[in-house]
Amino acid sequence: MIHFPVVRKGPLRALSLRLLAAVALVLIIVGVVYLDREGYRDVNEDGMTLLDCFYYAVVTLSTTGYGDITPVSDSARWVNVLVVTPARVIFLIILVGTTLEVLTEQYRTSLRLTRWRRNVKDHVIICGYGTKGRSAISALLETGFDKSRIVVVERNPAVVRQATSAGLVAIEGLATRSSVLQEAHVKSAKAVIIAADTDDASVLITLTVRQLTVGQVRIIAAVREAENAPLLKQSGAHHVIVSSATAGRLLGLSTSAPPLIDVVEDLLSPGQGMALAMRSATRDEVGRSPRELETLVIALVRRGKVVSLSDPAGGAIETGDMLVHVRDERSSHTPAAT
Repeated sequence: MIHFPVVRKGPLRALSLRLLAAVALVLIIVGVVYLDREGYRDVNEDGMTLLDCFYYAVVTLSTTGYGDITPVSDSARWVNVLVVTPARVIFLIILVGTTLEVLTEQYRTSLRLTRWRRNVKDHVIICGYGTKGRSAISALLETGFDKSRIVVVERNPAVVRQATSAGLVAIEGLATRSSVLQEAHVKSAKAVIIAADTDDASVLITLTVRQLTVGQVRIIAAVREAENAPLLKQSGAHHVIVSSATAGRLLGLSTSAPPLIDVVEDLLSPGQGMALAMRSATRDEVGRSPRELETLVIALVRRGKVVSLSDPAGGAIETGDMLVHVRDERSSHTPAAT
């Protein structure tokens, strides 16, 4: 099931407000009729009780009108003309308006679904909206990636609601199932980021994505244990991030070289000062050494492979190279190229 970003308050609140308004209107009419009960006559001619007033208000506002209770005095008839009849119209508007709102919301959702299915392409699918999935989305948004081109696949309904509340399109279901990934239009996706809770789930999702896309969509997966990384590579993942090994290395650096961990945190934290970015080499930079540029270049990406500056091939910039550099977040507001 596809869930779209939340654009307004929930329907239960709207329905509750309408119900309270209808009940309040009934109570007002009951009070008005009870105060002028001497001007009404019922078929038994034994006077109007409070229950009779409730009965008369309900059948009148609902336009049922059995006629067993009728206004006979001038004051009661004026009350019906000036108060009860307008209240009847308002009561019907509340009921009909609620029905129309529900139908309109269903039509709007159907229209959004049709439009989304027609336009979705070159999007990024995030399998899992846990800590890793949310961090991956934050990194994408920091580089200027359009939020509407991010699709979350999550099996937990409560977590799905969190994703839609954050303005994301979310699909409720298991990412290991082909039908769920096809609902996310995996074949037309730009990339699939797998941030599952367990390594075996990551392997199954990777195999399913590879089977559906025949290797045409880039797969980036995270695993907890380094020994499972080769399995993901064999399953079809283009990039594998080992979370436990990375965290362990950072813990070691924080002990042996504390300033280095501060630098890494600065690079990975948005808006803290330094940030890693990537851009295309300009025509004037082709043929020059990366070390000669004003930009602090730390690596080159050439035909999809990382070239170190210490490598002889990294001594000069070639046409089509991407420059991996460190930029100052405090003075730069331009989104990094991807």
